[in-house]
Amino acid sequence: MNTTVSASILSADVCRLGEELDRIKQSGCDHVHFDVMDGVFVPNISFGVPVLAGVRRHTDMFVDVHLMITDPLKYVGVFSDNGADMISFHLESDSDPAAVIREIKARGRKAGIAIKPGTPVSKVLPYVSSVDMVLVMTVEPGFGGQGFMHETLGKIRELKAYIDRECPGVHIQVDGGINAETAALVREAGADILVAGSYLFKGDMAEAARSMR
Repeated sequence: MNTTVSASILSADVCRLGEELDRIKQSGCDHVHFDVMDGVFVPNISFGVPVLAGVRRHTDMFVDVHLMITDPLKYVGVFSDNGADMISFHLESDSDPAAVIREIKARGRKAGIAIKPGTPVSKVLPYVSSVDMVLVMTVEPGFGGQGFMHETLGKIRELKAYIDRECPGVHIQVDGGINAETAALVREAGADILVAGSYLFKGDMAEAARSMR
């Protein structure tokens, strides 16, 4: 599979968000990654529905919404209605995973399921064939700028082997500590959608995006 570069606007200058979205597109990134944090599931609060609606009005890029919230089932509809092209949620949340996946699909959106670094791959396998993407967090969710956790590479390889055997075509996304060096490691392990924030936004975004591929 080709490598997809997803730019996390958690690292964008929110006072210049429209310009930042233009830079993402002009730099050749493929997706806009939109992190939603509720201050409960993770110890931080980020963007909500009004910001997503503004992003949707400004750009025609593919918007990947990552719900780091306790009850994603409750919010699938409103995020679908306000611009999400894909919605990923955490296996570790309080909602029933199968119900969340059904609701996302019923809304005509692509579905992703995410796991934290400490969650075994075996826990997510029953749901892999029902989703478009599995997100393996390569840092603890909740804050940008963390260092890559190398122990997650084994999880990516395990998941990739299962997907190749049981449900080819399901994507593996990674999020956390991605730069040129770690991008090469996760690609080798089997990931094909790479999320980056600070690495893309801190300098020449086009060059950083190229290095991730």
